[in-house]
Amino acid sequence: MVTERGLQVLQAIVQDYVETREPVGSKSIVDRHSFGVSAATVRNDMAQLEDEELITAPHTSSGRVPTDKGYRVFVNHLAQLRPLSSAQRNAIEGFLTDPADLDDLMARTVRVLTRLTGQVALAQYPSFARAHLTHIELVALAPNRLLVVLVTDAGGVSQRITGLPLDLDDAEVAVVRARLSALLTGQTVREATDRVQALQKGSEPSRIDVAARALASVIGEELAEFRQERLVMAGAATLARREQDFRGSIHPLLEAIEEQVTLLRLMSEMVTDEHGLAASIGAENEPFGLPEASIVASNYLTPGGTARVGVMGPTRMDYPSNLAAARAVARYLSRMLDEDEARR
Repeated sequence: MVTERGLQVLQAIVQDYVETREPVGSKSIVDRHSFGVSAATVRNDMAQLEDEELITAPHTSSGRVPTDKGYRVFVNHLAQLRPLSSAQRNAIEGFLTDPADLDDLMARTVRVLTRLTGQVALAQYPSFARAHLTHIELVALAPNRLLVVLVTDAGGVSQRITGLPLDLDDAEVAVVRARLSALLTGQTVREATDRVQALQKGSEPSRIDVAARALASVIGEELAEFRQERLVMAGAATLARREQDFRGSIHPLLEAIEEQVTLLRLMSEMVTDEHGLAASIGAENEPFGLPEASIVASNYLTPGGTARVGVMGPTRMDYPSNLAAARAVARYLSRMLDEDEARR
């Protein structure tokens, strides 16, 4: 059982090791922190922390560094997050104000987060599976070629050019548009998917029905894209600059960034606390093949529920600052999406 002072010593070791990259000894703790006890007393506390496998000695007769378990205890006992400076808050607002669309907003989100933290930034797109289709537009580009536009109330927009098996005049295009709008608008993405699947199974021979079935196939594919989880990232180059902070190779992290599926699973399965914050540290990521990395994240609110934004880096990271940055960006992102929803 770690004592209260032992936790304070652990906190000092984590803070000093993150700042200096050097193993931390009892004398430096006494010199840098006001515990009011001797170096010998601190050494006893450190021995207890080592028995609990919260710190370890990387070399004989060296200072101590936190273990993955030590980082976990440190994060679990964070009394408060480090507040962002006014300059950092202004940077968030400046980056995220007046985006062109949702894609632009998400790209800006990860850019500002990697700038604030110096880590790889990750953001889940809002879930469109529970979003509602609000508009379907068909724009004739040629008698047998249309631009199909789908819009959801969660900000999702799909545009796709498709060919038709027959020529339609403007009046027929309007009829098809009206039929599809009546069938699909106001439905959730899931409900609309079921409806287009039923429409595709129809066998009516009229020109309008043939065109509607052809377009239903295209719309079904676009709705499937809406239902897929998506992740946007920035700052992969920071891994190379921080390679010395990883005990092993950074290649598994680079592969995860390229493939995304692993990171999507990890982000989705992280357990948040009562404040919507989560951390997955080192060995906890072994099932995902990422035991060298830590990820911290914060929930943000979307019209369809919640999603997550966070950062990935080495276990030797500034957890209080990174969690604070993720939370601040998440709150601003929630506000932007809420304001956008209110305007719709």
